[in-house]
Amino acid sequence: MGINLPNFFSSKSSEKRLNQFQDLDHIDGLSISTISANLYGNNRDDLVMFYFREGANYASVYTQSKIISENIKWNLGFNRKKIFALIVNTRNANCFTGKQGYKSLEKIADIVSSKLSEKQKEDEDQPKKIISKDIIFGCTGTIGEPYPEEKIKAKLSDLVEKIKYTQNKYIWMKAALGIMTTDTQPKMAMEECEIVNSKIKIFGVAKGSGMIQPNMATTLGYLFTDADIPNNVLNKLLKKNISSTFNAISCDGDTSTNDMVSIFSTGKAKHAKIKNLNDPRLKEFDEALNKVLLNLAKRVVLDGEGATKFITINVLNCKIENDARKLAFSIANSPLVKTAIAGEDPNWGRIIMAIGKSFINFDLDKLSIKFGNHHIISNGKMSSHYNETELKNYMKNSNIDINVDISGGSKNFTAYTMDFTKKYIDINADYRS
Repeated sequence: MGINLPNFFSSKSSEKRLNQFQDLDHIDGLSISTISANLYGNNRDDLVMFYFREGANYASVYTQSKIISENIKWNLGFNRKKIFALIVNTRNANCFTGKQGYKSLEKIADIVSSKLSEKQKEDEDQPKKIISKDIIFGCTGTIGEPYPEEKIKAKLSDLVEKIKYTQNKYIWMKAALGIMTTDTQPKMAMEECEIVNSKIKIFGVAKGSGMIQPNMATTLGYLFTDADIPNNVLNKLLKKNISSTFNAISCDGDTSTNDMVSIFSTGKAKHAKIKNLNDPRLKEFDEALNKVLLNLAKRVVLDGEGATKFITINVLNCKIENDARKLAFSIANSPLVKTAIAGEDPNWGRIIMAIGKSFINFDLDKLSIKFGNHHIISNGKMSSHYNETELKNYMKNSNIDINVDISGGSKNFTAYTMDFTKKYIDINADYRS
């Protein structure tokens, strides 16, 4: 079958069973193909194409790292109104590959665009000529290794021939598995909503498990909708919703060179024309988009390398939101905090440490801290309700909530992270082995 089953079935978490995933079905205007280019040497699916027969409006956000992969350079180099295909490979990041990596994408795009143009002639009443600039790329895997151009080129005919015009849960699962690296589970999410009484679908897949720290976008995330929304509105919607979703997660504090989150609109759903972000008819779509993004982002954290705990950090009542964000990530990215939680140690002193090193200004006499509903600090002092035994029992949960109230304003921020275990070291020590 070629799908990435070893990682999936090696996970023992009840959260990672196949029947826990939503039933993504068909979105008009989208087709999917998944194959193995043998990039891992074990015939698992490692090359995925999302094909838009009539083109799709789109928007993307990318890593803000000063070193970016060749596929990000490619995607940023063209400003097309519509995209006809997204091709994603795993195993190789195509970063620090120089001219060879970029030219490989040129050659692959030339071949695929030619083959898709031929397929248009076979399948469409009004065939379109697809050019290389109509194709964008997602790459994920090891940095600095030569891009496997020949292996991928050898499978492009199969990739086009195996396009499935109708999707179902199995095809979506194959696509989500096909873009995984160290992930132990596929990441899929969906929501349905309405735009002026027209039913709209929003589906999404993502990958990510390590090298996760928000910075414009984190990991790879791809969303698809049958709504008819112009590029400029898609762009504003994506940027608006990325802040509280993919930019609210951290596994290890590291920003990838390949981070990319994109949304594609096929325009197949018939509804009133949307012209701007402030159109009240977009409200339900906006909310559904946020739910899909947050669902996928949380799945990345849940599948963090070696993770046993899902940690939610709520920072409340700061003067400005940036202070709340800085404080939340000071806690989320602290190895001492993350290892204490892995060991189920209620060492709240490490939270105090992380708050202090965030360098935000606040009144210590107003500080309150809770783990779940368990009071630790109230008004800058040990709470009279503090109970060490109860707190130790709380730390055994798989979901840990840390609540920090500064009482200095009205701005809040929530970050999501995971614990650090010995398995995190094992995974990253052996990543290229």
